[in-house]
Amino acid sequence: MSQYDDEKARPSHIDSLYAVDPIAADRRLWGRETSALNRRGFLKKSGLVAMSAAIGAAIPFSRFMPAGLIPAAFAAEGSSAQIEGKEGLIVLNDRPLNAETPAHLLDDSITPSKYMFVRNNGVPPTTIDVDNWTLEIAGESCVNPLSFSIAELKQRFEEVTLQLQLECGGNGRSEFVPAASGNQWTTGAIGCPTFTGVRLRDVLNYCGVGADAEYVGYYGADTHLSGDADRDPISRGVPIAKALERESLIAWQMNGEDLPLQNGYPLRLVCAGWPASVSGKWLNKLVVRNQTHDGEKMAAPSYSVPKQPVAPGSRVPNEDMKIIESMPVKSLITFPKSGVTHVLRERLIVRGHAWAGDDQVSGVYLSIDFGATWLPTGVNSPANRLAWQDFSGWLQFPQPGYYEIWARAMDTQGRSQPLVIPGWNPRGYLNNTAHRIAVQVV
Repeated sequence: MSQYDDEKARPSHIDSLYAVDPIAADRRLWGRETSALNRRGFLKKSGLVAMSAAIGAAIPFSRFMPAGLIPAAFAAEGSSAQIEGKEGLIVLNDRPLNAETPAHLLDDSITPSKYMFVRNNGVPPTTIDVDNWTLEIAGESCVNPLSFSIAELKQRFEEVTLQLQLECGGNGRSEFVPAASGNQWTTGAIGCPTFTGVRLRDVLNYCGVGADAEYVGYYGADTHLSGDADRDPISRGVPIAKALERESLIAWQMNGEDLPLQNGYPLRLVCAGWPASVSGKWLNKLVVRNQTHDGEKMAAPSYSVPKQPVAPGSRVPNEDMKIIESMPVKSLITFPKSGVTHVLRERLIVRGHAWAGDDQVSGVYLSIDFGATWLPTGVNSPANRLAWQDFSGWLQFPQPGYYEIWARAMDTQGRSQPLVIPGWNPRGYLNNTAHRIAVQVV
């Protein structure tokens, strides 16, 4: 089928077709066939004409366009809803509440609290007495178990403020084919605000860490969706080495103000560079373990990926999965907003952020010809370790038409973002495909 009608033009319809079989979707929507050698371009002019008509512009670099690629111009944006303390977030689920931030709202170097994404596994506490809130430190490998009020934490330990990036392990899940289970995050489950609190290691060392310590797990005051008080919605953690890093915090402020309720008020753990699920919210207990923590959602398949590459759609036994640790290198274009119209004779400024889990970003590159060529950008140093890095550059276009700007980051280990969806996994974790936005040049 080569004709593109109004029914098929709906982004949700396009997404559903490409989620099943991207190559078949190309044929059905546009009558598109690509080179069998490099899977790029349009073998039939009619396919290019159909896609160009739907986009509303010619595609100057169509010969480089990969097969099975949904044009960024058709990216579907969900509906926004009012969440206390938040603005412009797109709600993916309301029970539990999960909401992401459109990329263009993440343009600030320091993510405003109102734009920080929300990822919940249970129901946040509704009654919070901050003056009587206590944090218990316990576990088999805790030498001297103690409890602290928030006031005692502030009095006994050095207060520190760091800018730290938190990203959901499932950010980008919506692009996996076949579809993976879980919230269908696009690009907005990421943020990099400042957090104020005390170093986790200072508190742990004060209580004493046993020589056999292997892991630190957390518990929070949120409740299970079932209402069962004996069930934890989530209880994850990190190896002791990660817990003892200088950047791992017990925090009570975000951007100089009390934590928003949906981001963990009055106390949370922040272990940046790893899936945000290890940074427990509404924190009221930490346990120093002599084994890998066995709390809720520590066992596979939760926050786990296959030890070896698997075929898309494969069933992977839990024993063949491994826990996600450091997040992969990634970038996000935050300016301009996808879909912008740009005047041909003018330069276009492009900026955004890049991050690389426990590592640092060494470079970010831009492409306007579907990844055939790349231009370097200027990349700033991070505010501190485990903060994202701002990048900026400018582009000029050779002729009017439809373009996609692609951003690709590389870390100091030489690892770069892939141009196609990385290895499939049942839960759709760790998609770090190059980010792309649509631009109409006139």
